[in-house]
Amino acid sequence: MKYLGIDLGGTNVAAAVVDSEGTILGKVSLPTPRGAEAVADQMAAAARGAAEAAGTALDEVVSVGIGAPGAIEPDTGVIKYWSNLDFTNVPITALMKARLDKEILLENDANAAALGEYAAGAGKGSQSMVAVTLGTGVGGGAILNGKLYTGFNYAGMEIGHFVIEHGGRLCTCGRRGCFEAYCSATALIKRTRQVMEEDRTSRLWELAGSLEGVNGRTPFDAAAQGDPAAGKVIDEYVDYLGCGVASLVNIFQPEVICIGGGPSAQGETLMAPVRYILNREDYARNNLHRTRLVRAALGNDAGLIGAALLPLFR
Repeated sequence: MKYLGIDLGGTNVAAAVVDSEGTILGKVSLPTPRGAEAVADQMAAAARGAAEAAGTALDEVVSVGIGAPGAIEPDTGVIKYWSNLDFTNVPITALMKARLDKEILLENDANAAALGEYAAGAGKGSQSMVAVTLGTGVGGGAILNGKLYTGFNYAGMEIGHFVIEHGGRLCTCGRRGCFEAYCSATALIKRTRQVMEEDRTSRLWELAGSLEGVNGRTPFDAAAQGDPAAGKVIDEYVDYLGCGVASLVNIFQPEVICIGGGPSAQGETLMAPVRYILNREDYARNNLHRTRLVRAALGNDAGLIGAALLPLFR
């Protein structure tokens, strides 16, 4: 069986044909235009291009799944609101069915990425998995007993907005102390800049060149060179990430918890100390069966694969 997935982003529309194991058979990426009709046209073009790249006819594709950001209603196929493209109440599945004449499914992009990792990546073969994505914000998704968890109102798993420091840093959501305010790549960069301003002798200045030159790798690179200020940033970041991960494990006790996003590229430099904290703070630490903490495996393909395989996990 062949399935088609579309990852709708603010910059690019990507589409891929995959088999039932999550193997990508053909993939296309096109720039995202503005306006609902133009976006639907581009998504349809990407879908046809992916089918061509896979050497298959679109008629052979069982269904089309869409991973979209913003507030969505999977049951009605409507993107209720998405600020990046000024979408309000866009009936995206109806627009796509008119263009492709296929069954169209809609899901949140973070959920789709989690599903992709579960089906074909870090969580393959498990019964339950929680995914954590460290990017501009902190996103997440959960597959429990083989089914995607969304909450009764499709707003579940907003893990970036559970509090890990009561009364702490102000988050973009309006709360204080959110996981996202401490563990997103954005938060890591912001904290690095703060420490640089406190210590003008730090090697961080040499590596970044300026405050604007800081990226998610900068504090890791400087810490690896023995810079104390960078070491302070990384130790703090790892402590908060370990706290958040342990809390998620204590809530869900999944077989697998995977971490993706920019900071995860550090590999065991990041994962090993977070795993140490998890081993110390997991409530089930004395059990024979323990949650495995691993890196996400699929990168940017996770959302495409998860969107394509939506009909298998509904």
